[in-house]
Amino acid sequence: MNPRRILITGGAGFIGCNLADHFISAGHEVILFDNFYRKGVHHNVRWLRERHGDRFTLIEGDLRDYPTLLRATEGVQVVYHTAGQTAVTTSVENPREDFEINALGTFNALESARHAGDDPVFIFTSTNKVYGGMEDVAIAEEATRYAYVDYPFGIDETRPLDFHSPYGCSKGAADQYVRDYARIYGLRTVVFRMSSIYGPHQFGVEDQAWVAYFVIAAVKGRPITIYGDGKQVRDVLYIDDLVRAFELATERIDVTAGQIYNIGGGPQNTISIWAEFAPLLSQILGRPVEAAGYGDWRPGDQRVYISDIRKAQRDFGWQPQVGIEEGLRRITEWVVVNQEIFEL
Repeated sequence: MNPRRILITGGAGFIGCNLADHFISAGHEVILFDNFYRKGVHHNVRWLRERHGDRFTLIEGDLRDYPTLLRATEGVQVVYHTAGQTAVTTSVENPREDFEINALGTFNALESARHAGDDPVFIFTSTNKVYGGMEDVAIAEEATRYAYVDYPFGIDETRPLDFHSPYGCSKGAADQYVRDYARIYGLRTVVFRMSSIYGPHQFGVEDQAWVAYFVIAAVKGRPITIYGDGKQVRDVLYIDDLVRAFELATERIDVTAGQIYNIGGGPQNTISIWAEFAPLLSQILGRPVEAAGYGDWRPGDQRVYISDIRKAQRDFGWQPQVGIEEGLRRITEWVVVNQEIFEL
């Protein structure tokens, strides 16, 4: 990819800082925009400074502050919009803030790109939650997991939308705005409906980023509560593979503009969130990892979600390369080495 001026919203966050590290290393001019909403992300900025010094620009700002965002977007050729409120439970507790950050914030980012950007590529991190609970999909219960009866390749992008929870609504509204700005204004937008992304620099909490949360809790000896029965299945994707998807989709914008892609580990990278995950993590740590207890199912918690990633493979030649065991070893090693940054 030729050198470009890139804006990353949520640039101090998990996905944002990994994108930044990759694109700064590749010689691009990178601007990070972040309000430090997420606890712990200042460590990510410190890590980037240690690696890259002053080779990137950091703007402390909020998506809800349109004038500041507009200035940050001036002359950029690429916008990676990764900022947002990320937890379903938080959205239920404070739906107004969730809406303002995810829906209004994304609208502001789109308007900034349209008015201040240099005909930018705009890639948005949406979520599989836009498909709702998918209660109509037949599910079989197996010993350690749930499984689709009729979807061997997972869920593709033609699945009807069914926003469930304020989070699903706010991200779903943003998802559709991003799509429509390609149709109405010709903005070169791409939507990634993402599954469970994990990796270093992720400050997982109980409400969101379950892989990182379980690893951090296990390493730090904190109690883990499982909501539901622990046999819920997700396709998990290591962060390096997601970064590569951003780069490839940008390079092939002639094909990807205006498109929506389900981005996750796919059928080859599925695991149940506790019944299968706990034994694997125990093996990596060399000691048993056990749950402290079980709680009620959460609103909109799909028993199975697996992404059909064949469209991304067809359109821009992408597929995951890091398997679950290797990816889990990498994030576990990062947590073990950096235990002091995980505050109570």
